[in-house]
Amino acid sequence: MAAMSHAAVPTRLDPAAVEAVGPTAGAVPSAAAGMLAGAAAMVFVGGSVAVSALLSDAPLFTAQAVRYTAACLLLLGFARVLHRRVLAPRGAEWGWLLGVAVTGLVMFNIALVNGSRHAEPAVLGVAVACVPLVLAVVGPLLERRRPSPVVLIAALVVTCGAVLVQGVGRSDGIGLAWAVVVLCCEAGFTLLAMPVLARHGPWGVSVHATWLAAVVFAGVGVVHEGPAAAARLGLQDLLAVGYLAVAVTAVAFVLWYSSVGRLGAGRAGLLTGVAPVAAAATGVALGAPAPRPLVWLGIAVVAGGLALGLPASRTPGRRSPAPGPAQAPARRA
Repeated sequence: MAAMSHAAVPTRLDPAAVEAVGPTAGAVPSAAAGMLAGAAAMVFVGGSVAVSALLSDAPLFTAQAVRYTAACLLLLGFARVLHRRVLAPRGAEWGWLLGVAVTGLVMFNIALVNGSRHAEPAVLGVAVACVPLVLAVVGPLLERRRPSPVVLIAALVVTCGAVLVQGVGRSDGIGLAWAVVVLCCEAGFTLLAMPVLARHGPWGVSVHATWLAAVVFAGVGVVHEGPAAAARLGLQDLLAVGYLAVAVTAVAFVLWYSSVGRLGAGRAGLLTGVAPVAAAATGVALGAPAPRPLVWLGIAVVAGGLALGLPASRTPGRRSPAPGPAQAPARRA
C-alpha cells in the first residue's frame, strides 16, 4: 500500500468509468441515480442484521468464504448477461483491490466478532455511524479538492441521528479499540476503492473484492476451523449465506460503488445513515417492539441530514459536463 502514490487517485472519470458508472457526478440525472443506488444498497445492508445473527453458531470464516465465492460467481454471471466488462487488475491496482478485500470485508468481520466479545452491539454500531464524517473529510481530499462545509455539517447530523437510532452501550478498552478498527475498515471499503473505480467500475471492483476476500477467508477458515468446516453448515446457515451473497454482496456492492462513482465518497457517505434506519424497520417487521421515541427522533435527524447534504446538483470542485450529443443518459449499474 505504501507504494501507491497519491497521484494514482483520479480526479475525474475517464471514458471507461463513464461506460461503467454513468455520467460524471455533476449531472443531475446521474446524481439522482446515485442517491437511489446508495440508499438501496444501505437498505440491503441494514436489513441484513437479523439474517447475520442466524450465523452466530456457524463457522464464521468458512461461511464467509462460501458467501463471497457465491457472490463473485453471481457477479460474473450478471456482468456477462448485462455486457459489463471485468478488466484484469494491473500494477498498483492489485494493492488497492486487496486493501478493499482485506480491510472492508475480512478485517471488518473479524473486528465485529472480536469486538462483540468486549462491547455491546450498539458500541460497534456507533462506530459504523461515524463513517459519514470520515468519508466527508477524506473522500474529497483523495479527489484533490476541499471538503464541502455543507456536506461536513450534513455528515455530522447524519452521524448524530444514526447514533440515536443505534443507542449507546457499554464497553471496555479492548472493545473500544475494536470499534475503532470497525470504523477504519468500513471507511476503507469505500476509500480504498476510489483509485480503481474509474477504470474498473462498480462491477469490476465488486468482482475482484469478492474473490480476493473468498480466498483470504478460505485460507483462514482452513487454519482455524478445519478443512471440513463447510460440512457443519446447516440448512439455515446456507439460506442465510445465500441471502447475504445475493442481496447484501452481489447487489449491494454494485449499487454502492455506483453511488460513490456518481456522487463522490463524501455525499455517498451520507447514505450510510440509511442502514441503521433500515435495520430498525426490519426489526419491527420481524416482530420486535416498536422503536422508542429516541429512535424516532434519530430517524428524523438522519432524514434532515440527508435533506441538507444530498440535494446539491454538483459535486464541489468538479465541472458539470457540457450538454450535447456526447453526453450519455444516466443509467444505473
